[in-house]
Amino acid sequence: MAKRLFFFLFCFIAAFTSLSAQTHYVPRISFGAHGGMTMGEMGFSPSVRQKMTYGATAGVSFRWAEERHVGIKAELNFAQRGWAEDFEDSELRYSRTLSYIEMPVMTHIFFGSRRVNFFINLGPQIGYMISNSISSNFDYANPASVAGFPANRQTVQMAMEVKNRFDYGITAGGGLEFYVNPYNSVYLEARYYYGLGNIYPSTKKDHFAASRTSMIAVTLGYMFRLHPKK
Repeated sequence: MAKRLFFFLFCFIAAFTSLSAQTHYVPRISFGAHGGMTMGEMGFSPSVRQKMTYGATAGVSFRWAEERHVGIKAELNFAQRGWAEDFEDSELRYSRTLSYIEMPVMTHIFFGSRRVNFFINLGPQIGYMISNSISSNFDYANPASVAGFPANRQTVQMAMEVKNRFDYGITAGGGLEFYVNPYNSVYLEARYYYGLGNIYPSTKKDHFAASRTSMIAVTLGYMFRLHPKK
């Protein structure tokens, strides 16, 4: 699945860049900042009953557009991921927040007018977990002792220590950018991240074959151009 997605993204970027390169364009350099909310969950194998957990994200960005519809965007972000256990109507609560410093480097594709652009960002991302915290209203280290705890439920992940802090994956998103003037713009973006690294050990002797993070982020950002739009 991941290999097919990589191949599709590569072909799409290569084809679009080839078409856009036919027209000369004055390079535009922009810097900016952004912030917003995240919705995270985990890809566990064996599976775990869970729901999304909510967090925050913020960061700075650099954008270089040398072609009329294609550029490169790099960011340095703080983002919260993780998951929340799904106990349905029970009063039991458990969630784990994983905080990362992350750096996506993406192809930036944009269309539109001098005032409004629709854009797509897609590319690889790396990250490093700087902290993780657990919020729970029961003894998650010994769930069998908890009255009313659901039977036949996957519980190993609750107390397991994170072993792999480095993360890598692919990210893609889109949004709208509004130009206040040739030098300043604001944008709204929704983006999805799919992690390819596991936070827990994943050898044949380990419990989990996969423990990958994924995240949806919705951000509001501001960009400042060093040169006006041509």
